Amino acid sequence: MESQKQVLERLRAAFRSGVTLPVHFRLTQLEAMMSLFEDNENQILEALHEDLAKPKFETVLSEIEIVVNDICYAISNLQTWMQPTYVGTNLATKLDDCFVRSEPLGVVLIIGAWNYPLHLILLPLIGAIAAGNCAILKPSEISRATEKLLAELIPKYLSQECYAVVCGGAEETKTLLENRFDHIFYTGSQSVARCILLAAAVHLTPVTLELGGKCPCLIYGRLDMKAAAKRLVWAKFFNTGQSCVAPDYVLCTTETRDALLPFIKEALESFYGSDPQQSPDLGRIVTDRHWDRLVELLKKSEGKIVIGGESDKKTKYIAPTVIVDVIESDALMQEEIFGPILPILTIKSLDEAINFVNEREKPLALYAFSDESQVVTTVLERTSSGGFCSNDGIVHMSLPGLPFGGVGASGMGNYHGRWGFETFSHKRGCMMRSWLLECVNVLRYPPYNESNLSWLRWATTAKKKGWAACSVM
Repeated sequence: MESQKQVLERLRAAFRSGVTLPVHFRLTQLEAMMSLFEDNENQILEALHEDLAKPKFETVLSEIEIVVNDICYAISNLQTWMQPTYVGTNLATKLDDCFVRSEPLGVVLIIGAWNYPLHLILLPLIGAIAAGNCAILKPSEISRATEKLLAELIPKYLSQECYAVVCGGAEETKTLLENRFDHIFYTGSQSVARCILLAAAVHLTPVTLELGGKCPCLIYGRLDMKAAAKRLVWAKFFNTGQSCVAPDYVLCTTETRDALLPFIKEALESFYGSDPQQSPDLGRIVTDRHWDRLVELLKKSEGKIVIGGESDKKTKYIAPTVIVDVIESDALMQEEIFGPILPILTIKSLDEAINFVNEREKPLALYAFSDESQVVTTVLERTSSGGFCSNDGIVHMSLPGLPFGGVGASGMGNYHGRWGFETFSHKRGCMMRSWLLECVNVLRYPPYNESNLSWLRWATTAKKKGWAACSVM
């Protein structure tokens, strides 16, 4: 078995050979990824059910279709993305070709997460392949069945010269990070992200961090309570609440809360039945450790459980739970919940809700529910978050044309669609100079004089009618 260093050297040699540069190679690899899904859907469904008890419906939507759609989008647009972008010139460079060229970074490391163990490692891989990179994939060891499946399928479908899977736990990841990469893409917790940054700093390696945080859902003003409850419940309890973009808590007035709760209860019963533990459409918590953390949060909370609260460690089950009378200092508000527990906090005004959000770290996603466009616009304009969606939850991340990523403590950098291509590309500014107009170039040569300087300033200064400014070195 190859060591991590040997794998890295093999991939680096492949990259230096130029094999990943042609558009044909990139398209071939993307098409092979498509075949991976077409040929192995049943195995994928089985692995995700073993890891998280994911229903087929949720696996197809969030682990298969979202990736397949991104592959199709990349295949359709890759040649356009790869074209150089020409920029304006000034009088001194009028006969020159000046353009921005997208070039691959080299060998990149992609570290996945356990909650969407296929999607969160293969979506960034699409961007890496499209941009012409080689890549090492490090799946999460927590989702063991999916980790094993990826280790089997990636070498079978993708070029073994250019792409590799490294398995293992925290120690293996730590050792892997001691090597120099050209980019590191990590999805996961903020605590691990700090370790990633420290390791990357040693080699001055650029990083993309897709983290989480407490995503708020502001519900204010007039709205269809029944529809709002259905969308909120679906977004919160999809994947058993184990989503980085799930609504983490709700902010609303007391009147809105009291009107909304019966519809939340109705939606939960409609989705999962009177006994959610028996529902085939509700997954499970990924490990005993994660289950213990969530149950401990419930015990510490001073809020009132109005829906759910039941749990069973043997099956790693926690019922969809709604808690009211939650205050700012509650245990549920001190960390990202990442499970099927929804706290509802009450506010008296929209300004109070916005201030509550702005006093905390910027979230990965922010949701505003209201039929009043002014309410939605106000929330959008006066807050900051990685992504924003009105009157629904988590669906914004399914569109390849929208960038997906955090801001501040919720992450740095974007991907999905062209944004993944850009993340794994270097934008190289290029100028192809002509030998003509040397009579103009002599103005910059010593001995310097005021007359030549005046002419150069005139020739290189941006003109009002679209001339681009350009510095002369």
